[in-house]
Amino acid sequence: MSDLKVVTYNIHKGFNAGNQRFVLGAMRELLEQEHADVVFLQEIHGATERYKRKRANFPDVPHFEYLADRLWPHYAYGKNAIYKKGHHGNAILSKYPFKFWENIDISNNPYASRSILHGVLELPGRAAPLHTLCVHLGLFEGERKRQLDILIDRIERHVPHEEPLLIAGDFNDWKSRVEGRFKQDLGLKELFVELTGRHARTFPAWFPVLPMDRIYSRGIAPTSCACLSDGPWRNLSDHAALTGTYAF
Repeated sequence: MSDLKVVTYNIHKGFNAGNQRFVLGAMRELLEQEHADVVFLQEIHGATERYKRKRANFPDVPHFEYLADRLWPHYAYGKNAIYKKGHHGNAILSKYPFKFWENIDISNNPYASRSILHGVLELPGRAAPLHTLCVHLGLFEGERKRQLDILIDRIERHVPHEEPLLIAGDFNDWKSRVEGRFKQDLGLKELFVELTGRHARTFPAWFPVLPMDRIYSRGIAPTSCACLSDGPWRNLSDHAALTGTYAF
């Protein structure tokens, strides 16, 4: 049996909560210190021309490549917001190779594009692949309900029940409406609920009161969890990061 460590983090496009400082470099340092096997990222730039002239420390490469560069040789990126001077979306960084990945558009609001990034990872010594889904759901409850329908249908059609599954990201689900359907329809368990009895509070990062970010799983056993909201993490994104370890 081996351990698999994961992190999920809404990086707020690399800026601090007040949008005054570009802190992607500090985010990279802290993420690397976690030594996660798989990292789920939301609100990450794939391309942008807006800030390059104003920010001396702005990378010339896509930000998911910049974060992945020194520790995660494999990555996938899916656009979910496209605008005149660039785009941002979700990314999965991995120490293990992708067998397959696909970005699925779940937008149902013309003013807020959303997607699911589904990556299938080949794990060493394992016959069955690991399915990883990075999500960022909408701000409105009706919007999230329709997006959840698409997400559940995707999993039922494309993820065999005997293959392990991880879903992580920013669910914008402060009322915990996702929980019942995930448990009933898919047999999923949430990391912090399973180990601590309650969801981790992740927003806003400087004084977390809302449980916006989650890590759900099926087919692997959770062994530890932590909410990264103290110390230097507190001064970065508007969301706290979550980390968890699984036995597989």
